[in-house]
Amino acid sequence: MAGGRGRLELAAGSRLLLNGVPWTVESAEPQFGRLVLVDGEGRAEQHSIRWLVHHPDLRPAGKADDAGGLARAVQPLSVADLTEDQLARARIRAEHVLEAATGFRDGHRARARPGEPRPAYDPDTTTLTERRAAKVAELAAMAPDEAARLGLQGLGLRTLQGLTALALAGGGSLLLACADGRWTRRQGGHPAVTKEVREAVFAVREECKDRARISMRAKHRLLHQYMAERFGDFPTEKVPSRFTLARVWAEWFGPGGGRTRYLRSAEAAAQAGVGTRLVVHRPGQVLALDSTPLPVMLRETVFGQAVGATLTLGLDMFTHSLPAFRLTLGSDTSIDVAMLLRDVMLPLPMREGWGAEMEWPYPGVPAELIAEFAGHKVAALPFFSPETVTTDHGSPYKNRALVEAERELGCTILPARTLRASDKFAVERAFGAVKTLLFEHLLGFTGTDVADRGADPERDAVLTLAQMENLIASWIVKIWQNRILGEYAPCWGPGEGHSPNSLFAAAMQQGGWSLQIPEPQSYYKVLRKHHVKIHPRRGVQILGLYYRSEVLDDPRYLLPSERGGKHAGKWVVHSDRRDRRQVFFQDPVDHDTWHTLRWTGLPPEGEVPAFSDTSAQALLAEVRARKLAPRSDEELLPVLVELLGATTPVDQWPSQQAKRERKRDRAARSRESDRAGQAAADRARAAGPSPSGGRASEAARAVDSSRRRRREAAAGREPVAPPLLHDSLRRGGLFLLPPVTDLPQDRPSKESM
Repeated sequence: MAGGRGRLELAAGSRLLLNGVPWTVESAEPQFGRLVLVDGEGRAEQHSIRWLVHHPDLRPAGKADDAGGLARAVQPLSVADLTEDQLARARIRAEHVLEAATGFRDGHRARARPGEPRPAYDPDTTTLTERRAAKVAELAAMAPDEAARLGLQGLGLRTLQGLTALALAGGGSLLLACADGRWTRRQGGHPAVTKEVREAVFAVREECKDRARISMRAKHRLLHQYMAERFGDFPTEKVPSRFTLARVWAEWFGPGGGRTRYLRSAEAAAQAGVGTRLVVHRPGQVLALDSTPLPVMLRETVFGQAVGATLTLGLDMFTHSLPAFRLTLGSDTSIDVAMLLRDVMLPLPMREGWGAEMEWPYPGVPAELIAEFAGHKVAALPFFSPETVTTDHGSPYKNRALVEAERELGCTILPARTLRASDKFAVERAFGAVKTLLFEHLLGFTGTDVADRGADPERDAVLTLAQMENLIASWIVKIWQNRILGEYAPCWGPGEGHSPNSLFAAAMQQGGWSLQIPEPQSYYKVLRKHHVKIHPRRGVQILGLYYRSEVLDDPRYLLPSERGGKHAGKWVVHSDRRDRRQVFFQDPVDHDTWHTLRWTGLPPEGEVPAFSDTSAQALLAEVRARKLAPRSDEELLPVLVELLGATTPVDQWPSQQAKRERKRDRAARSRESDRAGQAAADRARAAGPSPSGGRASEAARAVDSSRRRRREAAAGREPVAPPLLHDSLRRGGLFLLPPVTDLPQDRPSKESM
């Protein structure tokens, strides 16, 4: 049966595609004009041939016994399927055909070349039959090598007649007809791969999934073993060779260049549906987080030494905006990532020196309205509530405290596959873009790796952590948010130029935008939780240290909590590992009120230098090493001050400390100071107090107050200064004359007068 779709075979066993669904012809009765179709599930349907002929989506699908019938259907050929050399040879053949048909190589008198038409092909004096005969004689007289190169050695009269008909009909089919069919022949598959061999290949692949990586030669031997044991009658000489197996393996399963471990994880992810494509169509739908060493050396503010830092970025996968980032000396922790998620939800305040061009510019929501809700002028940087957070498998991102903080913020955690940078490729490319666009131009740049490092990047470092943080924030608002995305243009505007700011504005116009600014109490909610009991006199113990406040004197806190479940009878206290001087306690009646519990080792009139988990652990380890058993944290304060330095006035000089202390200790102390500053800044946004004062002055005040309280407790009264030495001699001397004032005074006589 012929038609516009080509010839259809309706014999029993033929396969047809109806609306893309394969059907098999079970039986045909042409005398009655009907046939029976069976689908893949065995369901049979009877239809008329007339209905089948007029079906709008009917295509042949090959024989039922052809396992690759559907896969072997190919699209029509075109000139693009020919190489440059093949196309040139096909054009030479077409010119010979056109000259025999019209007398001109280009097919028309208006495009005649010099010397055309030749006498044997002049259309005015010769007929078409004469021109064909002349062309056959000319090609027969051509040198054999030249004719073989052009493929004209077998061009006879019948072939020339068929090609001439195509030339006179016009269109672009002549060039493809003159092309050698062997150049574009359909792939015939591998005849040596029979059903038995196919079963053996899949069995070998299934076996290799759980084995270590082996060569193709070893797989070929496993193929022989399977064929010998399962199909003993199969001829050994008909088993495909190793090279055929390699080609079949690459066609069916891909090149297989990955490591075996990662291939297994990818296979498991594909079976679980994790590897499916996710279409991001709104801001905040997916937020990618990642950390990398900052490729610029910085100057710490305590000793002025060159130190390294870690840059943590949050990238919105739809707009490719950078709504938040964090800089930490050393490595980042879970609390830094939790605070970064909180920064994504908060509007960025305008900073000193930022002009009006960096203020909130997005249409639909006026800047005055945003400033009224936020309490300050807002910069041109999107903020939103992240729905899904994609991270890698670093220790800060797998921390239970961070997972709990993400749940508190209402985020869905979507971890990337292990060592699969493609799962969060956008943030990986963002790191490279920030490096080439900003960091490479700064002093102290360290390069990509150690081999690319300069002579002395530590000497070139000039920026402090605060200066670098302000520079990155200004660069993001002013440059990154206004850059053309290029290949990251949205699907609905592939030819348009878009920036992160324009994409965010377009998303606001298309789907709206929810103005939600989290409450200041969100700072406390993302902190680490501790379930403890309250001691009547000592307060609460958090990680080895006791914290207390006058709030705990309330009688209701002397009783166990009414909490049930796993932590029945315990109270919840939140701590910030960056600053261990205080913890935070939520009021059970007013949940918007948070009480600050200070470390009991702090003097009432002074401030102890900031210290983090690292110093607290070192403090407790030192106490255990000295075999001390203190009854209160007041006895721990001198040990902590000794660990922090500044034991004598001379050692408090920055120049003397730089000579005596190791670089690692100085970097650790500077890191603790900066992390305490970050914690204070986060608390300031939550209406909390921030510590102030220099480290040396804080240590001096702490030591003086501690010593003074110890002396007062030991003496019991105010000490009296001892008498002078000459006073004691005058009181006990035997030959000492009494003073003039002690002698009796005689009245004056008349003689003396």
